[in-house]
Amino acid sequence: MERALIVVDVQNDFCEGGALAVPGGAAVAAAINAHIEAGGYSYVVTTRDHHVDPGPHFSPEPDYITSWPPHCVAGTTGAEQHPQLSFQSWDGVFLKGAYTAAYSGFEGIESSGKLSLGEFLRNKNIRAVDICGIATDYCVDATARDALAAGLSVRVVRRLTAAVHPQDIDSVLEEWHKIGITVV
Repeated sequence: MERALIVVDVQNDFCEGGALAVPGGAAVAAAINAHIEAGGYSYVVTTRDHHVDPGPHFSPEPDYITSWPPHCVAGTTGAEQHPQLSFQSWDGVFLKGAYTAAYSGFEGIESSGKLSLGEFLRNKNIRAVDICGIATDYCVDATARDALAAGLSVRVVRRLTAAVHPQDIDSVLEEWHKIGITVV
């Protein structure tokens, strides 16, 4: 079965020192390199927040649940791939959230502006995906759920994720188990 790896939002602003730093983000970025090098994937793609004006997603008084401080603004270093993730040979880079919140990688459009992540995977006859990246409880979760809704076999590589709210991860993992997302 053709399997792709989706690396979700491993960007400067989501790692230590960034505008919306997730503890452990830089370590996840570094660890993903070895996972990619180990192989086993037909395609390796990445998603990136790429905000221009996402409306109420940005807030001067964020609640850190549905509103956030400005992050991953298009054209800033915060939106760039974190340097600990040294992999550069992506089969696709999918930008999301220019004018909306856009948590799921399936809301992303290839940097060329032509294909969505879902279209890319369908065109490549991908039937299964592994997902890793930042943040476990937001963009990784939304991407995994949308992959499942698209009819794909979904695995989340848990050791290659970092969470905004680590205390809530057990409930996220339990929900994934119930709906058919495998954690490896």
